[in-house]
Amino acid sequence: MQPSPTRDVNVSSTEPLVSPVSLVNRLPSTPQAERSVLEGRRQIKAILRGEDKRMMMIVGPCSIHDEQAAVEYAERVLDLSKRLEERLLVIMRVYFEKPRTTVGWKGMIYDPHLNDTYDIGEGLYRARSLLLRIAEMGVYCGTEFLDPVVPQYLAGLVSWATIGARTTESQTHRQMSSGLSMPVGFKNGTDGSAQIAVDAMIASLSPHAFLGIDHYGQTCIVHTTGNPDGHLVLRGGRSGPNFDAETVAEAKRLLIDAGVRPQLLVDCSHGNSNKDHTMQSVAMRDVVAQRMAGNEDIIGCMLESNLFPGSQKLGSSPSELEYGVSITDACIGWDETVELLESAYDMMGEATWPSVVKAPAAVEAD
Repeated sequence: MQPSPTRDVNVSSTEPLVSPVSLVNRLPSTPQAERSVLEGRRQIKAILRGEDKRMMMIVGPCSIHDEQAAVEYAERVLDLSKRLEERLLVIMRVYFEKPRTTVGWKGMIYDPHLNDTYDIGEGLYRARSLLLRIAEMGVYCGTEFLDPVVPQYLAGLVSWATIGARTTESQTHRQMSSGLSMPVGFKNGTDGSAQIAVDAMIASLSPHAFLGIDHYGQTCIVHTTGNPDGHLVLRGGRSGPNFDAETVAEAKRLLIDAGVRPQLLVDCSHGNSNKDHTMQSVAMRDVVAQRMAGNEDIIGCMLESNLFPGSQKLGSSPSELEYGVSITDACIGWDETVELLESAYDMMGEATWPSVVKAPAAVEAD
C-alpha cells in the first residue's frame, strides 16, 4: 500500500496471523470433545429453562498462565463434579483474556511466554490445545470472550461464555454474543448497575449484521440469528456487593420488566467480595441460602479458585513463579473450593432431586 502521512501514524508494524481454519485443522476437535461440549451446553440450557433444578458452579483460576496446573485443576474438577452431579453442575473457568483497567498482563492468548513478546499465534495455539484436552477429559469449559476475533478460534470447545463488566455495554460484544453457539452470561457494569447487562441481553436476542472475519480470516459481514440463552451475572461493582436478597430481587424486576430471562448467576469474586478472595465464601453461602429459601431464579455461582490460595506478581522471571498460584486476581485454594461446593451440595439436600437427566447415547455435533 502506498505510504501516507495520514494513515497508521502510531502503528509500528503489523504481522499476519494464522487463520481460524488453519488452527482448527492443526488441532481438530474430536468426537469425544464435541460430545462433552454439547452435553455441557445442553445441561446449562436445561438449568436456564428450569428443567434441571441443580445449581451451576463455575470454578477455576482468574486466568490461565500454566497449562500443567490447569490440567491438574481440571482433573480435580472432573472427580469433584462426578461426586456432586446429583445437585450441582460444575463448570471450569478457563480464561485466556484479561481486560485491564489500565495496563498489565492481558492473558495467555496475548502473551503466552509471560515476557511481553506478544506471540499471539502461539497463544491461540496453546489456548485451543488446552481447551481440547480439557473437553476430552469430560470437563465442561467456560470462558470470557474479549476480542471479537477470538471465538472463531476457540468457541467450538466452549460450553459457557461470559461478557465482562467492561464490555457488556459494547455494541461490538453484544453483536458478537448474538452469534455465539453457547449460553452467554452478561456481567453487570463496573458501577454495579444491572441495567447495562439487561440491555445487552435484549440486544443479543436479536439478529445482527456486523463486520467480522470468517473461518479463513477474511473480513466479512457476519449475519446472526440472535442468542436465546443470554442471562445476567451479578458481580458487584464500585458501589459494593450486589448479591444480597434485596438487590437480587431488584435485578429480577429489571429482567422481568424488560421481558428477558429472569434467571441470574452470582459471581462471588470482584465487587461481591470487595476484591478480597477470602470473602468469596460469604457471598456464596448467602446466595445458596437464598436459593434454598425459594428463589429458584438464582441458578448458580462463580468462584475464582486455583490450586493454592492468593496471588503473586508476574515479575521478570516467569520460571520463578509459584506453581498453582494466580498471577492476576487472588483466588481461593482448592481445599476451600471443595469445602464450599460440598457445603452447597449439603445445603441443597433438603430439596427433592430428580436423577440427573443424561443425554442420549449418541450426541451429534453441530
